[in-house]
Amino acid sequence: MPHAKIDIDLLAAGAREMHLDLTRAQLDQFARYADLLIDWNLRFNLTSIVDPRDIVIKHFLDSLSVVRLIPPGPIKLIDVGAGAGLPGLPIKLVRPEIALTLLEATRKKCDFLKAVIDDLQLAEVQIVNARAEEAGRQEEHREQYDIAIARGVAEMPTLLEYLLPFVKVGGFAVAQKSREVLPDVQHAERALTTLGGRLSDIVPVSVPELNEARYLVVVAKIDHTPEKYPRRTGVPAKKPLL
Repeated sequence: MPHAKIDIDLLAAGAREMHLDLTRAQLDQFARYADLLIDWNLRFNLTSIVDPRDIVIKHFLDSLSVVRLIPPGPIKLIDVGAGAGLPGLPIKLVRPEIALTLLEATRKKCDFLKAVIDDLQLAEVQIVNARAEEAGRQEEHREQYDIAIARGVAEMPTLLEYLLPFVKVGGFAVAQKSREVLPDVQHAERALTTLGGRLSDIVPVSVPELNEARYLVVVAKIDHTPEKYPRRTGVPAKKPLL
């Protein structure tokens, strides 16, 4: 297997800037995760980011920027559109008490996620091979999570329809965004009202060694999502709640 040889010192230093002290065992897990990512990416298109330095900064540290928002304790978190496991798996590596669900529609990506989980021997992680529109209607997932999170896979009105059906009242959703978010959030007012959400905060984050703007859009779940949402597969993207 090609060895990623990621810069462990860079990862450790970047994590410390985020007030996270990674143990040697955790650093070894991140290194192994990177190895698997590069190896699998030779066969399947998991990510366009495969340079070892970029993996540390744009995948791992960017994912860890969310940890500041996660309260202590054994919460339930779902990563919607998990892809190669980001941000869910890095969060799990530093907060092992979290019960993590990785929701991913592509079968081969789910196979990769299983390989990582098995290799790192991670407990309390489940993989769900489904679209958000499908899983969000299933009793075992609907309004069952303290936190739903996604990297910016869609515009906010669409993303909220993917995320909020999973969140229990009193929990919250987090959208990681990599550009100016105010216009996007402003367009989401109807989606917030309709889906039972309320904008709680827009948190600018600084990812070490990354000279790009990053934001965490935090949405509190204040009421139940009506049964008609999420709508059928493809509709939230084609006809967002504007």
